[in-house]
Amino acid sequence: MRILDRIRDHQGLTALSSEELNCLCAEIREFLVSHVAKTGGHLASNLGVVELTVAIETVFDTNKDRLVFDVGHQSYIHKLLTGRQADFDGLRQFGGMAGFPKPSESRADAFVAGHASSSVSIALGMARARTLRKEDYHVIALMGDGAATGGMAYEGLNDAAVSKEPMVIILNDNEMSIDRNVGGMAKHLSRLRTKERYLGMKEHYRNALDKLPGGRSVYRVTRAVKQWLKRMVLPTTIFDNMGLAYLGPVDGHDLPELIRVLKVAKELSAPVVVHVLTHKGHGYRFAEENPSRFHGIGKFDPETGASIGGGGKSFSDAFGETMVKLAQENEKLCAITAAMPGGTGLLRFKEIFPDRLFDVGIAEEHAVSMAGGLAKQGMVPVVALYSTFLQRAYDQIMQDVSMLGLHVILAVDRAGLVGEDGETHHGVFDVGFLRQAPGMMVLCPASCCELSHMLTWAVQEHSGPVAIRYPRGKDLSYTDSAWQNISDVKEKGALTCHRAGTDLTIVTYGTLIENAMDAAKRLSEQGIEATVLRLLAISPLPVEAVLEHMGENKRIIVVEETNTGCGIHAQLSVLLRQKNCTVDAIDLGTGFVTHGSLSALHHAYGMDGEGIANYVLEVLHRED
Repeated sequence: MRILDRIRDHQGLTALSSEELNCLCAEIREFLVSHVAKTGGHLASNLGVVELTVAIETVFDTNKDRLVFDVGHQSYIHKLLTGRQADFDGLRQFGGMAGFPKPSESRADAFVAGHASSSVSIALGMARARTLRKEDYHVIALMGDGAATGGMAYEGLNDAAVSKEPMVIILNDNEMSIDRNVGGMAKHLSRLRTKERYLGMKEHYRNALDKLPGGRSVYRVTRAVKQWLKRMVLPTTIFDNMGLAYLGPVDGHDLPELIRVLKVAKELSAPVVVHVLTHKGHGYRFAEENPSRFHGIGKFDPETGASIGGGGKSFSDAFGETMVKLAQENEKLCAITAAMPGGTGLLRFKEIFPDRLFDVGIAEEHAVSMAGGLAKQGMVPVVALYSTFLQRAYDQIMQDVSMLGLHVILAVDRAGLVGEDGETHHGVFDVGFLRQAPGMMVLCPASCCELSHMLTWAVQEHSGPVAIRYPRGKDLSYTDSAWQNISDVKEKGALTCHRAGTDLTIVTYGTLIENAMDAAKRLSEQGIEATVLRLLAISPLPVEAVLEHMGENKRIIVVEETNTGCGIHAQLSVLLRQKNCTVDAIDLGTGFVTHGSLSALHHAYGMDGEGIANYVLEVLHRED
């Protein structure tokens, strides 16, 4: 029987010997590779934190202590060690286990985590709640995968230092954030100051001086001298300067050392940073050689590392190819991304135009404000962000782009439902907040070819702020040349009619056109003929063009991958009410959308062809 099969909680880990713990790490890596190969998921990041997570779960009881992840895709081992091994066959599948921490799934999941740089702030809130309620538990924040490049991390660290709340902040440094300290003296002093005897002597010395007249003054003087001497020998870290205790750097794949240092940190009555050095993909050759590809990967052959299925050009690929072409023609064009040049398709652009690609780290607010500065001084910036991360830059879109009507292009990747990543990553809110920005044009391509045409137009012909939102995934066969002459798009928007009918009109945008056309075919088989309109621009709304294609029928069904109130339905209803039109909508409701394949989610929310057709029949039946 494998050791992993016996582990269900903290008590099971503490009963293992050092040799058994090392064997457990090997079993976990084997388990991760074999299971993620079948379901897809975040592999490299989890392989890099096997020993670290085993150490955390051994030293702390996460069913009681609060472990807050910063980048939640590193939580697979945590889930394995807290009783969810059997759930991995359904990882990220509809109705199965989420790929991110989820408190509704387990008491051991302290908080939801999908966006970076927030763990210290959340953990500090929990620590303060513990103090106010006079409760007894430990609080741990696990930062990683570049989270320390985000400004919010330093807001939390700064406040944590001032608070003096006991908490452990683990910085998983996998060479994506903070540089290493180097040199033999650094390693020596690091180990020295993590020894229990050294820390105990510090505590004893301070307590003894407190009992003497003038002792506190003496302590402050000697402490200042000690800090001066330490700075002379070893450069201080940013954490030292902020007033945080600092332990490390520690080899993140040395399990006994990790356990030892975490036990030391656990006993400190102050906020402490434990700096851990890890390698993404550790222990699986293909992930070690290409950690970016195995960061988030679909199904693959574990023997060769080769992906299974999923061929064809993606929207991100098309965006990147077009950016290279446009940059060759226009030296003012530049690109900005937030730690995701690969995910947004900009690696080739970075290779050819390194001086015009700005990767700002996990700092979306900075990315958009910087784009405003570039545009104000005559450049043409394209900001490539995932929809769910663009949410962080709402204020900057309003204040630093739209208010001055600047020519900033927002390339909104992963718009709409993204599938298996779930609640934290679905791009279902950008339609609402982008359309709120005065002067912001919002375009919605449904094919890679159309994306290329829209991006070219936005760069070469448009002069104000424009967002182009496109989905995760591959191309569709619709919209061969729908984006044609749009010289009047600023006045009345743009749409294309994919099908003419006399009984009702289905209005949608983006790749949902495929489902809408399937619904129209199903309805036609029952004698109901639907007009199907696809909006190329959803801001401004092409109301006159919609009316023109509707003809005499006054019934409209809007289908959109947004939450209720975040889409175009409400505004379209108001604008068409005076024309005696009735507008209904199929959307995602008012809650957060769970994880699952795109087809499963569309079916669950009635947005596939069958669901749309059934909704139309229900509406028509109510009117009879």
